[in-house]
Amino acid sequence: MSPLPDEAYLIRDETGTQTLIGYVVDISDPPRAHCWLNVGPTHTNRHNVLHGGITGCLLDNASGTAGSLTVDPSGTAPFLTISMTTQFIAPGRPGWVKATGTVIGGGRSLLYINAVLAQDDGTVIATSTGVFKRVPQEKLT
Repeated sequence: MSPLPDEAYLIRDETGTQTLIGYVVDISDPPRAHCWLNVGPTHTNRHNVLHGGITGCLLDNASGTAGSLTVDPSGTAPFLTISMTTQFIAPGRPGWVKATGTVIGGGRSLLYINAVLAQDDGTVIATSTGVFKRVPQEKLT
């Protein structure tokens, strides 16, 4: 059974990366943002655990979306990752995982955002800390 919230709060297939990996962005819990992925064989490494690159992708997207929610309730205002540090804590197993991004500080131009990736049983797989910046409006046209 899927743990996803109502479809009205989900962002699907917004980017090529999101479509390729298959995660869903969840904006049902502002100011936090979530990324959900049902981990299967295409997401694991040779040890049958969640690949570290996909772990980083989920943490990064949950963080960027949390930043976006500070300026746009749709969660789609683009943010750039300036820096992000990831701590790998436990292996990610097949099944549902959820990354949660939370803004912890910042100012006018930069936001400091923490994220946690956890298995559906609550086991923390990885955490991250990052600095994010909104894409300037003039760069979007």
